[in-house]
Amino acid sequence: MGKTYERIDGRLRTFIEEQPLFFTATAPLSGDGTVNLSPKGLKGSFAVLDERTVAYLDFAGSNAETIAHLRENGRITLMWCAFQGPPNIVRVHGRGEPVFRDDPRFTDLLATHFPDFDPSPHGLRAIIVVHAELVRDTCGYAVPFMTYDEDRDLHAKRFAREDDESLSAYFAKKEHIATSMDGLPGLPLPLRPI
Repeated sequence: MGKTYERIDGRLRTFIEEQPLFFTATAPLSGDGTVNLSPKGLKGSFAVLDERTVAYLDFAGSNAETIAHLRENGRITLMWCAFQGPPNIVRVHGRGEPVFRDDPRFTDLLATHFPDFDPSPHGLRAIIVVHAELVRDTCGYAVPFMTYDEDRDLHAKRFAREDDESLSAYFAKKEHIATSMDGLPGLPLPLRPI
């Protein structure tokens, strides 16, 4: 049923690149810390960088748990499910890092791997880069069929109104952006210009 892969290529790469939705899971080192599970979408905001590395764009939101957990310990799992076609679930277990706007790699990552995606209306905070340590698939026999209609436009409508200064002010007012729910360092503020 399940299979382990040495690299993200061929049919496996095609599968994850075609999915309109994936999930991220992270947790702090503390045994009583909050486990975080987040859905991610928006076509063009995910990329396979090479056979062992993937990345996705991290946008404005109401917290920064993934960033905080990655800054503390780097552990992350990404998961894709086949909601159409043959059943399949793919997980990439690995180490991730947030590449912030002031990182010298940020501009090149954005231009090279996300050339057709306009992040400006979404309040881009960071690029999350994940280095795969274990890549596995499982059957997905119990995952239901669901159809993808289109991306929602609400995120872009909400955050297109913000410039870097107002976005930093918005984040500063939110309880769990600069600091996680467990008190870990989250998103560095103020945001650096892109």
